[in-house]
Amino acid sequence: MANTPSNMLPLGTIAPDFNLFDPTLNKKVALQQYKGAKGTVIMFICNHCPFVKHINPELSKTAIEFEPLGISFIAISSNDVEKYPRDSPDLMKLVSKEQNYTFPYLYDETQEVARAYDAACTPDFYLFDADLKLVYRGQFDNSRPGNGLAVTGDDLRDAMNNLLQGAKINTVQKPSLGCNIKWKAD
Repeated sequence: MANTPSNMLPLGTIAPDFNLFDPTLNKKVALQQYKGAKGTVIMFICNHCPFVKHINPELSKTAIEFEPLGISFIAISSNDVEKYPRDSPDLMKLVSKEQNYTFPYLYDETQEVARAYDAACTPDFYLFDADLKLVYRGQFDNSRPGNGLAVTGDDLRDAMNNLLQGAKINTVQKPSLGCNIKWKAD
């Protein structure tokens, strides 16, 4: 299991636009279609990563809790599926159903979106405000596979709650930690 930290895209960055394939809908969808009225969480995940599997149940609950409040969630998988076939779009569709994802789980075949977000690991979280300006990036919480801490989503939850309340979001943010994105050979 690799321990790759996120790169911590600068706060204030405008969300790079994208138009990616949604295996569940079997068509391409754009960021603007899923942008939240009050905020948007964009996360880089994949099917096989033990760090993602560790948080999946709480991640689904968090989305169900915050989506009605105006924060949308968008998951993106950017892994090289030739070398990592467990992350293929067909299996993404299955994982989405098994994990009760209420949000789109999109496939970044060219890996251009992951590069635009400077994503490094799975999971990697980004919270944008209503204007798609980055206000939080980093970890879901302090729990990792095997460290004995409960999965709560507290770091991301705190940022979303502060965004919704118009409160200041702490700029001291911890990087996420997970498996590295499986890049295609250059």
